[in-house]
Amino acid sequence: MARTAKLLTVLMLAISLVMIPGSPAFSAVMGQDEETSAEEMMADMLVVRPLGFVSMVVGTVFFVVSLPFSALGGNVDEASQKMVKDPARFTFNRPLGDF
Repeated sequence: MARTAKLLTVLMLAISLVMIPGSPAFSAVMGQDEETSAEEMMADMLVVRPLGFVSMVVGTVFFVVSLPFSALGGNVDEASQKMVKDPARFTFNRPLGDF
């Protein structure tokens, strides 16, 4: 049972890491003038937002791990922007169904 839970966790993390970076390209393809449908809102609420939250948590963990190296390299602000702030903005600061 524990092996199945680990496998499921790894699978969800892999899916979230693959899907989140592609979302800006997806939004460029969709017309911004179109009205958001109920199906898009439900998909956003049930699939995309939880994956965005997982991406934010994983990015925060990686940011904390890479913080000493980022500090030595002088790019802490860039690292925090890409690993924590962008996923948080994607997850919490956009209208429901707006990709």
